[in-house]
Amino acid sequence: MENDLKDTLALVTGANRGIGRAFVESLLARGARVLATARDPDTLGPVVALDPERVRALRLDVTDDAQVAAAAEAAGDLELLINNAGSLASYSVLDSDLAALRQDMETNFFGTLRMVRAFAPALARRKGRLLNVLTVVSLASMPGIGGYGASKAAAWSMTQSIRAELAPKGVRVHGVYPGPVDTDMIRAFEMDKTPPRQVADAALDGLLAGEEDIAPDPMSRQILAQWRQDPRAVEAMFAAM
Repeated sequence: MENDLKDTLALVTGANRGIGRAFVESLLARGARVLATARDPDTLGPVVALDPERVRALRLDVTDDAQVAAAAEAAGDLELLINNAGSLASYSVLDSDLAALRQDMETNFFGTLRMVRAFAPALARRKGRLLNVLTVVSLASMPGIGGYGASKAAAWSMTQSIRAELAPKGVRVHGVYPGPVDTDMIRAFEMDKTPPRQVADAALDGLLAGEEDIAPDPMSRQILAQWRQDPRAVEAMFAAM
């Protein structure tokens, strides 16, 4: 895959809304072909309608081994995998129900890992790219969403591991660390939020520029720069929020 996305075959998980849909829009604007996935493919109608010739809908629950395997078979020689599907079911690690904590870990960590394992052979054949959508709270925990943050921190650690394992196979691995984004997931949170399309555009710009750690919005750029200098300062700042 060259340093543009024209005719690239990309798969986006959780593509029916929010950041996932924004990734589809941004990929189409760059000339890519897209496999758009969601647990309920009926919700993908408006996404396919963006360009019926270049967008194909696939049923995919990243927590389901059989569906992940079927998606990998249907995708063939994929060139770009965007692991965007996520769950925010748990909040405080002390007070959240264990089932909610497990749901976040099953989706955000194990679901992402399932996808990586299933699609790694195709990405290696095509010398492709893999983009994991993480979050600034994977770098330092925010206690109010500590359960979610822990699942994303696990995904961040895994991203580093697969980067090392896939590099000899020619696969480049990227992580994107958005701050608050204007999606249904955090609609109840009162704070400044970045539009999803801005996050998707910046993430793909960073991917094409070869950035391994991509900060797609003003808050995340500030947090990532501060974290590189003093991780404990970021932890203390998030703890006070």
